[in-house]
Amino acid sequence: MNKNSNSVRIGIAVAIILGTIGWLAFSGYGSSKSYYVTVAELGKMGDKAYKSNLRVEGFVQPGSIQQNGPHVVFVLNEFESHSPKAATGRRLTVVYKGAEPPPDTFKDDAMGIAIGTIGRDGVFQATALQAKCASKYAPATPNGQPGKAPAQPAPANPRANATPAPQPGSAPTGIATN
Repeated sequence: MNKNSNSVRIGIAVAIILGTIGWLAFSGYGSSKSYYVTVAELGKMGDKAYKSNLRVEGFVQPGSIQQNGPHVVFVLNEFESHSPKAATGRRLTVVYKGAEPPPDTFKDDAMGIAIGTIGRDGVFQATALQAKCASKYAPATPNGQPGKAPAQPAPANPRANATPAPQPGSAPTGIATN
């Protein structure tokens, strides 16, 4: 064998390896990409929705959660149930068959995110679930509005509550000097 034929064989092997790595990277990128959409936006995606990995956000319809171990069937609504638009909101049936049960915050009216794919039958097959903490979990204020702290009146004299600045050569308060 001569030197030239070995170079050709090595070149072909390198080309095959680099081509395989390139193809795996390209196909892996497309399959790991997912779209983040709301229930309303999902209906506008058309055929693209059936070919894509999706993260769909909506509110868990009260009374729709049917749990059997880690498997859950529920309905996501476009709006929270106490919204006047809830009755006319778009809905999505979600079937979750995961290894782990849904999070503890996954309850009626919780904002949920289902990760998976949608079938032609309109049922979303979720492989993972997430529940967002809504503002209703924030401490209630005296006027009954969750998540908003009551306004504090400004002091009449802003310098009245100010601590005096330390004098040069003196030790700051709370620190012992020798």
